[in-house]
Amino acid sequence: MKSILTLITLSAALSGAAGATTYPLTITDDLGRKVTLKAEPKRIVSVLPSTTETVCALGLCDRLVGVDDYSDFPQQVTKLPKVGGLYNPNIEAMVALKPDVVLVSQYGKLAEPLTQAGVTVIAVNPETYDEVFTKTALLGKILNREAQARNLVAKIKGDIARVEILTKNAVRKPTAYFEIDPTPYSIGPNSFMGVLLTKAGARNIIPASMGDFPKVDPEFIVKANPQLILGVDAKTAGARPGWSGISALKTGKVKDIPAELNTMLGRPGPRLGQALMGLAKLIHPELFR
Repeated sequence: MKSILTLITLSAALSGAAGATTYPLTITDDLGRKVTLKAEPKRIVSVLPSTTETVCALGLCDRLVGVDDYSDFPQQVTKLPKVGGLYNPNIEAMVALKPDVVLVSQYGKLAEPLTQAGVTVIAVNPETYDEVFTKTALLGKILNREAQARNLVAKIKGDIARVEILTKNAVRKPTAYFEIDPTPYSIGPNSFMGVLLTKAGARNIIPASMGDFPKVDPEFIVKANPQLILGVDAKTAGARPGWSGISALKTGKVKDIPAELNTMLGRPGPRLGQALMGLAKLIHPELFR
């Protein structure tokens, strides 16, 4: 037994060593640019809430020196300097923080002006369900926390699996329309939110052919006649032309999303399992009594 334990310990030690990042590190980011980090980043600016949460989940909250206006979790980041949002970035504030790296979305056009100002910029922007895990691993590599990233991915997948075990037992899985914006925008089945909706035990009325986050014709929703409507309150839904005849309204299956859960559902990051749990409780409360 002692020899087996020794081998396990040695294996773990070697695994950790193999996970250490070697710098200079060159990666291809989500803008298709080759970016080289000369050394392990010690001063980090994050301009994406999900990335902020991942950096902290990797144990590096104390290396964040600035975040975007919407990063609010964990509570620790609310005290950091704010550097604007996607449409109103404060580039001067980012440069003034003297970051070793700025982690940005592929949107927002920050890479060029920041690079011209001499700042290293990397776009890391998970959009699909699988990318939540691959981008977490990439951040682990960039920040020299590869082992922690593997553990984080395993934890998220474990949290999700525990919910799936419960929803698998659902007798009925309702057809569902999930509204993320009243214009209205919804979620396709291949988006990370669409995958969560399916795992929570519902059947998305939006076909994959409409894209990941499509703007939907309200007439399409009326014709699809979903058994469940999420993301809008009953009064609002009932006031829309033709919607009062939808099955979900007739049976009282129209549910707004609580603010905290809505925030988690919109962030492809480390709280994905918690978001799935909250969504599953909304769809199948009978499984959680």
